[in-house]
Amino acid sequence: MTGVIYARYSSDNQREESIEGQLRECMAYAERNGITVIGNYIDRAMSARTADRPDFQRMINDSEKKLFDVIIVWKLDRFSRDRYDSATYKHILKKNGVKVISATENIADSPEGILLESLLEGLSEYYSAELAVKIQRGQTENALKGRNNGGTIPMGFRRGADGVLELDPATAPIVQEIFRRYDNGESLTSIVDYLNKQGVRTSKGKPFRIGSMETVLKNRKYIGEYRYGQIVIPGKLPVIIDEAQFNRVQQRMEANRRAPARAKATEEYLLTTKLFCGKCGRMLAGESGRSNNGDVYHYYKCGGAKRKLGCNLKALKKHWIERAVVQTTVSRVMNDEVISRIADAIIALQDQENTMLPTLRQQLKECEKAIENMLSAIEAGIITPSTKKRLEELEARREELNISILQEKLGKPKFTKEQIVGWIERFKYGDPNDLEYQKQIIDVFVNSIYVFEDKLVMTYNYKDESETISLEDVQQVFGSDIAGSAPPKKKVIRKDGLFLW
Repeated sequence: MTGVIYARYSSDNQREESIEGQLRECMAYAERNGITVIGNYIDRAMSARTADRPDFQRMINDSEKKLFDVIIVWKLDRFSRDRYDSATYKHILKKNGVKVISATENIADSPEGILLESLLEGLSEYYSAELAVKIQRGQTENALKGRNNGGTIPMGFRRGADGVLELDPATAPIVQEIFRRYDNGESLTSIVDYLNKQGVRTSKGKPFRIGSMETVLKNRKYIGEYRYGQIVIPGKLPVIIDEAQFNRVQQRMEANRRAPARAKATEEYLLTTKLFCGKCGRMLAGESGRSNNGDVYHYYKCGGAKRKLGCNLKALKKHWIERAVVQTTVSRVMNDEVISRIADAIIALQDQENTMLPTLRQQLKECEKAIENMLSAIEAGIITPSTKKRLEELEARREELNISILQEKLGKPKFTKEQIVGWIERFKYGDPNDLEYQKQIIDVFVNSIYVFEDKLVMTYNYKDESETISLEDVQQVFGSDIAGSAPPKKKVIRKDGLFLW
């Protein structure tokens, strides 16, 4: 596992020594947990109330490059002190496959805070989906009429009247040439080299590559077929490639496809950064192994046991521990009393989170008081040449403050208890076998799990206290056990030719 460290200090009361201390503790955490640190991002004299920090933004952008798996911070307030910024940027990082972990805090921020972040993210996704439905409705109408729904127009076509795709006499012959060459046995590399030497460019104006060539050869628009989502309309577009030739090309591409060389599906370890060894305190990381009959095993293993640092905790079968954690969590959290308590805590937290609104309201109150005093002075006959100008300035300022308050409310919505309860209750009826459901339960509610030989100690994101669960009880429900879930041992070939495991 690879990671980077983010360090920050905010004022003259904290100096370079603060950065050094943060880096030291983060590095120690990384070493304990088998994380390879590949770089540091540091912001000096920068407040975490704003996300406008140079190295912070550089780190967020770099996360898209998939160079690191985790960001280690000394404490989570180094990442952000603004709940809404924190939720926004953690959501971006999550999409890029990166997690934020604290080197010094067992509880990742306040329990209610984590749930509020998840609520913001969940409702944001809901409203985005709702908006997508509205947009899709209009695009479906376009599709039924054969109009282009945006995006790059494929080579061989151009946008005609009313957005309908029509044949492009300049580039359609190039498409026909590509299909003819490939159908006659020429390789993709050879065709790419030929087109680039001729100065031909893709529909995006770039040189051809293998990927862009495959995109052309797979495009069913060339046989006149218009597709949008579930809508398929044969004969809606001008035909550039004969269907028989198109089918021959698809068969050859399928035959030439080398599955092992393609991107392989990677197993997702849902408890990464949340599963710890009860013996040595190190993180358990996901690994896989293959048995002599070719079966692949996925499991979690303690970093201390793996590197032979004195720990002998046995490996845990991946699907066994993940399913146990998910179903145990659902049974603990999904009752009306707990849900109501969580909602009350989030409601209270919301009132503390937005520091800008109280400031704006106070300024508005002072502005209105100043206007009232000015009007009283005018009524009393106290008028100077600057009175009118000053009154206009105050009224303009009042308008600005009213707009700012509305914008702040829109940008940082406040949820009712009913909304929060409704959002949490949707987890009651999920399918425990569904991967997405498992991810949501673990991400939203589970903070950490410490594994011992005879028990699991679990901490949830809705309370500070931990819960201890006997492994014997877990095994009675889910079968299997730790001893039986260890990965296959490495095969050793002795001099006499015998195999040892």
